[in-house]
Amino acid sequence: MSSKTKYINPFTDFGFKKLFGSEFNKDLLIDFLNQVLGDREQIRDLTYLNTEKSGKTGSDRKAIFDLYCENEKGYRFIIELQNVPQLYFKDRSIFYATFPIQEQAQKGNQWDYNLKAVYTIGILNFSFADTQERYVREIQLIDKATGEVFYDKLTFIYLEVPRFRKEEAELITHFDKWMFVLKNLHQLQDRPKKLQEKIFEKLFRQAEIAQLTPEDMKTYEESLKTYWDNYSVLETARNEGKEEGMIKVAREMKNDKEPIEKIIKYTGLTKEQIEKL
Repeated sequence: MSSKTKYINPFTDFGFKKLFGSEFNKDLLIDFLNQVLGDREQIRDLTYLNTEKSGKTGSDRKAIFDLYCENEKGYRFIIELQNVPQLYFKDRSIFYATFPIQEQAQKGNQWDYNLKAVYTIGILNFSFADTQERYVREIQLIDKATGEVFYDKLTFIYLEVPRFRKEEAELITHFDKWMFVLKNLHQLQDRPKKLQEKIFEKLFRQAEIAQLTPEDMKTYEESLKTYWDNYSVLETARNEGKEEGMIKVAREMKNDKEPIEKIIKYTGLTKEQIEKL
């Protein structure tokens, strides 16, 4: 780690959960989500839920969310940080969203199937493979013939951070400022003049590496190593062809005794593909 680095990298697992995953910093997550949701929904309070979801049987595939929350209305929010693209990233997002849907099922014969809304917020350190230069992508079920929303209780919002290219002088909205922080926090030496709101004052204070305990510092350094390993995964995939590169990385991770769930998350390969390596 560079001695000049002042703030933690929010794209590390430790950095992300340090800033957004604790009760003490819940106000940071609420403020951020409200900017992402805009006019769709405004959150007053959040409850952190168990991030590990198991299937109905021991052999069923489980899901491990980065953050999983419920607001005061009972709406569920999956917040996922993703550093590298996966072969089946969209499939994984859909699969993860089935868990908060199924867990709403009420026992007995009188349930009317009325579901609470489910939101998946994906914070991506990569861009989808298309030519559109948008950095916010919202997905819902629509009627293809009319373009009208068919079902508005299942929403996927992806923030493609690399495509956000505004400089400090160009920041206008509060959402702009959040995107700028996500992309640039680990490179900054001071809080920018445009980010003087109290919420950002707290965020920058919480993000200071110098304030970490020795134990947290060790955890952060391990998390930072994983972040750079992820970058290496991406470069390998680019250089050798995406699928071939992911297979090579999976084989190396398997040789290093990494958990199969971690290999699946970082490569997008199936359990069956990995077991055959």
